[in-house]
Amino acid sequence: MGKTHVGIVFGGCSEEHPVSVKSAREVARSIDTAKYEPFYLGITESGVWRLCDGPDEGWELRGRPAVLSPDRYTPGLLVLEDGKYEVVRLDVVLPVLHGTLGEDGAIQGLLELSGLPYAGCDVQSSVLCMDKSLTYAVVRGAGIATPDFLTVGPDEKVDADELAYPVFVKPARSGSSFGVTKVSHKEELQGAVEEARRYDAKVLVEEAVDGGEIGCAVLGDDPDLFVGEVDRVALSHGFFRIHQEAAPESGSENSTFIVPADIPEASRALVQETAKAVYRALGCRGLSRVDLFLKEDGTVVLNEVNTLPGLTSYSRYPRMMAAAGLGLTGLIDRMVSLALAGARR
Repeated sequence: MGKTHVGIVFGGCSEEHPVSVKSAREVARSIDTAKYEPFYLGITESGVWRLCDGPDEGWELRGRPAVLSPDRYTPGLLVLEDGKYEVVRLDVVLPVLHGTLGEDGAIQGLLELSGLPYAGCDVQSSVLCMDKSLTYAVVRGAGIATPDFLTVGPDEKVDADELAYPVFVKPARSGSSFGVTKVSHKEELQGAVEEARRYDAKVLVEEAVDGGEIGCAVLGDDPDLFVGEVDRVALSHGFFRIHQEAAPESGSENSTFIVPADIPEASRALVQETAKAVYRALGCRGLSRVDLFLKEDGTVVLNEVNTLPGLTSYSRYPRMMAAAGLGLTGLIDRMVSLALAGARR
């Protein structure tokens, strides 16, 4: 039996392009090439697609023009070579994309059209998790606590006098913490809204929850879910701004990750069970990282759900899985297996 052909899509047009490339490099180092034949499909920041040998330096210049075929009778890649398109068969796709057009259902929709099995959440759950206001609405309906919030449309204004400070202002549909501002005084509010609008026309203003930031990595399809060790974000000052550090590989200026989290066993169990409940309520599949706040009274409040978490050397999701005994090679194997199994259902 031949190797499974795995298409690995990385890069993308969002502000998280550099992180996606780093994630793809870790995947390239860790994927079991005795079992899988990887095909690396990189998307440049301007949206050009390239089939390349790998996500190393200069892949944008050395790659061949290629696209995913939406034709189910020609599943895989159409690669331009000498003025003609060559078909490269794929068995499954591993999206290694973050943020806009990667986690918002766009690439998932293209893969649905193509009929190709793919790892991670489907279109519906990707859309729900990308829009934090929709995430909160669905999760609240399942009886899980979320921050109090209000949404601000493109032409709407917020009455700064009606808010209880501090609040967080953030793009409703953006990855990581780009465009996020902690507002402690009403005079800062309008500037924070304008900053968030650089990334999304829809803005969220939400209460600042007084609690520690806790993460839980979830893997699998309901009802068979596997969770990694819980982590805790230890802050020295300010707030956690993931993927905006000057040199993330060497650490953040104001945060460290403690894995396993130094919290009571009862809290650990609550975080894991709540994360699974959130995952199920939103219809997630494959994998997601569920971030929560753990309050002093022992209760938890949802922060956000990341449907395609980073797989870099410093990313939280693979660290939590590794602490639970599942390294990146095994994690990739599970992700591919879940995608193929889901396609057979």
